[in-house]
Amino acid sequence: MTDFSEAMSVATSGMKAQADRLRHVSENIANTDTPGYRRKVVSFEQMVTDGQRTGAVATGRVRLDQTDPTRIYDPANPLADASGHYDGSNVNLLLEVADAREAQRSYEANLKMFDQVRQMSSALMDLLRN
Repeated sequence: MTDFSEAMSVATSGMKAQADRLRHVSENIANTDTPGYRRKVVSFEQMVTDGQRTGAVATGRVRLDQTDPTRIYDPANPLADASGHYDGSNVNLLLEVADAREAQRSYEANLKMFDQVRQMSSALMDLLRN
C-alpha cells in the first residue's frame, strides 16, 4: 500500500507547487502597471528524504526577474525624471499568460495522476474484499 501513498504524495506535491506558481503568476499579472515592480519567478526543487529522491517537488526560492523595466515617457507623472521618463514594471503579459497555462496543465496532470492512483487503490481494496 505504500506505493499508492507515495504516488499520491508525489501528485499532491506537484499540485501544491503548481498552485504556488500560479499564485505568483497572478501577482505578476496584477502588478503589470505598477511602476518599479519586478516580475517574480518560482523555481522547483526535488524533495529528498534520508538521502533518497522521493519524486516529490516543492517550490524553491522566489527570485525577482532582473530584466530591465520598461521606460515609460510621461512627463506629467510624479515619478518622471528630468527627461520625462520613469521605470514601469518588467512584466511581460504574454509570458505570464503562457506560464499560467503551463501551470494549469501541470496541475491538471497531477490531479489526473492522483485520481488514477485513488481509483487503483479502491479497485485493489474491492478485489481483496472478495
